[in-house]
Amino acid sequence: MRATANGIEICYEVFGEPDGRPLLLVMGLGMQMIGWDEDFIGMLVDRGHQVVRFDNRDVGLSTHLAQEPDLMAVLSGDRSSVAYTLDDMADDTAGLIEALGWDAAHVVGASMGGMIVQALAIRNPGRVRSLTSIMSTTGPSVGQPTEAATAALFAPPAPDRDAAAQRAVETWRVIGSPGFAMDTDRVARVARESYDRGYDPAGTGRQLVAIITADDRTEGLREVTVPALVIHGEDDPLVTPPGGAATADAIPGAKLLTFPGMGHDLPRELWPEIVDAITELTGRETAG
Repeated sequence: MRATANGIEICYEVFGEPDGRPLLLVMGLGMQMIGWDEDFIGMLVDRGHQVVRFDNRDVGLSTHLAQEPDLMAVLSGDRSSVAYTLDDMADDTAGLIEALGWDAAHVVGASMGGMIVQALAIRNPGRVRSLTSIMSTTGPSVGQPTEAATAALFAPPAPDRDAAAQRAVETWRVIGSPGFAMDTDRVARVARESYDRGYDPAGTGRQLVAIITADDRTEGLREVTVPALVIHGEDDPLVTPPGGAATADAIPGAKLLTFPGMGHDLPRELWPEIVDAITELTGRETAG
């Protein structure tokens, strides 16, 4: 399905019944909505949610922009190639919530998605019922990646479909969870499906520039009043644990839930506890 929001077209999917608690999943850098596993979504649906996942701008089947990002220029302070900001992506999300016919939604964001839902709660507090920020941070200066994770992030684009799948496996071996076995078949499958749906390295570059040039959100997060949950892996090399701690410290009353052995992904073995924590949060808002 498609919706017009904030001047762009957003591709989305809906799971669950209309009377479920509205829950919006926001994915991270360069990742399409199919990165949210349908089994994980099914667990959320079984716990009383109507779940929507969607492609952010510049990935998958949502609107792709044309401006070429110049990462080196941005790192040198020249922002002339910045096509949009995380605030723009937060406004996309607010527009999608409205287009869905929801007054407000429980929002769950992973990595860059966590940054987007933080910005959404700051800019459009009336659209947010509860906030869950997973493996994310308050700004570019907190939770900085390790050298190995940085190298994986800045690897050159894959030249074809099979190379994209292999690159994904190699990347998740670096940034994934050292305490849990990686499902290499799933990683490769999602990478191939993503390639087929819309492979756009320049789009990922534009998203990365939006992250790098974002303002710190700490002061804005201090004004957030909705129930909040922060989830982080204790072995995350891409957004290191101080990012999660800073997020939880900034949001009044936020709960910080960390997992040993978890890196920059969501191991299947942790899904029950993560879904329980999200459901407790959304239920607390509803009861309140």
